[in-house]
Amino acid sequence: MTKIDSKLNDELPLGRSPGPTWQDVLDTDSRPVPDYLRAESPYLNGFDDIPKSHYLSRDWHELEKERLWSRVWQFACREEHLPHVGSYIVYDIADQSYLVVRVSDSEIKAYPNACLHRGRLLKTYDGRCSEFRCPFHGWAWHLDGELKQISAEWDFPQAAERDLSLPEVKVGRWAGFVFINPDANCESLDEFLGSEIQQHFARWDFDNRYLAAHVSRTIRCNWKIANEAFTEGYHVNATHPQAVTYTGDPQSQIDFWGNTARELSPKGIPCPMLKYTPTEEEMLRDALDVRDGEPLPVSFGQGDTLRGVLSAAGRERFRATFGDRVDELTDAEFLDAWNYMVFPNFHPWGAFNRIVYRFRPNGDDHETCIFEIMYLAPFKGERPPPAKVVHLGPDDPWTDVAELEKLAMVAEQDTFNMARVHDGLKVLRRDGVMLSRYQEALIRWRHDLIEAYIERGPVKS
Repeated sequence: MTKIDSKLNDELPLGRSPGPTWQDVLDTDSRPVPDYLRAESPYLNGFDDIPKSHYLSRDWHELEKERLWSRVWQFACREEHLPHVGSYIVYDIADQSYLVVRVSDSEIKAYPNACLHRGRLLKTYDGRCSEFRCPFHGWAWHLDGELKQISAEWDFPQAAERDLSLPEVKVGRWAGFVFINPDANCESLDEFLGSEIQQHFARWDFDNRYLAAHVSRTIRCNWKIANEAFTEGYHVNATHPQAVTYTGDPQSQIDFWGNTARELSPKGIPCPMLKYTPTEEEMLRDALDVRDGEPLPVSFGQGDTLRGVLSAAGRERFRATFGDRVDELTDAEFLDAWNYMVFPNFHPWGAFNRIVYRFRPNGDDHETCIFEIMYLAPFKGERPPPAKVVHLGPDDPWTDVAELEKLAMVAEQDTFNMARVHDGLKVLRRDGVMLSRYQEALIRWRHDLIEAYIERGPVKS
């Protein structure tokens, strides 16, 4: 098995870490690497600070409600949440609420979650129904949004002159994910996503995954602060010291394509900020959380590498569901961190990672947010039902949820910083926050896109 040369580069491009790049790691792969995994598309857009008002200001939150959340494509649910005709979910974003419902075997629709009589929320929980009937006065709509009944219709002569169908919200589907967009004039989801991320995910068969875990936690910070903790690997050295021996997060590759982006972090190479060079066995033990002297759960012999051993184990783990096709896929796809991002708040990890993140404002409160961790796992045979959401309060640790396994500790370390960043920005004696050019480029990318939405002005009716 080939080992990776970790000598320092003699000349470093501005903003790139010393040591091997992710592309260098791919050079050691035991399988041919497709061209599109070799693609590089960095986002280098200046050094301006990000105004701290974009996290703390109520006025900025109101602009995001009016000009971002009202017109951007956003992940609402998985198709498996809507298994039958009449299955629906309630999707809330800021002060808005939407119903997403399966109308037929092939069609999913979405509507603002409000009765057209006096505005009462039609639904406050997920479920299955044959109609949408308002609990207040009994007005009802068919699943396709057509008006079904007005109670005491004789007392509403003006109704005959009005369109009382539920207003429709745009719906798009990709890789088993269901998106909505409240803007009637929006581009299609296909155009919004672009070809790159769709090409990549087609290789990994995300339609045939099921929701194996879903945990939602309220965090005392603005949604962007929580999101940004998972948009760069620069923090790993200080926040996740247990990972620095076997994860080259500073060597992560950052790519963007319009509204989508990714951060690719190699495993099996140490962080260049480490003061010593660990052996392959030391890296493997740290990756598997096995103490020195305890037996390893995988076979490891002289000349073996972490990348070789763990990618082989991953290949066998997925063979039962993906068949012998796993033999054609790269080691990197079974081992490395493939953190993909869909603007503004959705992180479906690629390759054979199970992780999906979503970040939203906590209702209409711009100083708290909802951070969700989901696991999408492959299956064989009949699709298992999606996991029920486990709700955690701001003081409930991720480690209370056994289904999250080792990720719970990592998420707990990240969450430890989030509220303190929000509070610290109120103390900061500068108007903005400073970002690195390369490692934190995707934070700038997100803010640049948000500002572009804000500058477009209000949505035109």
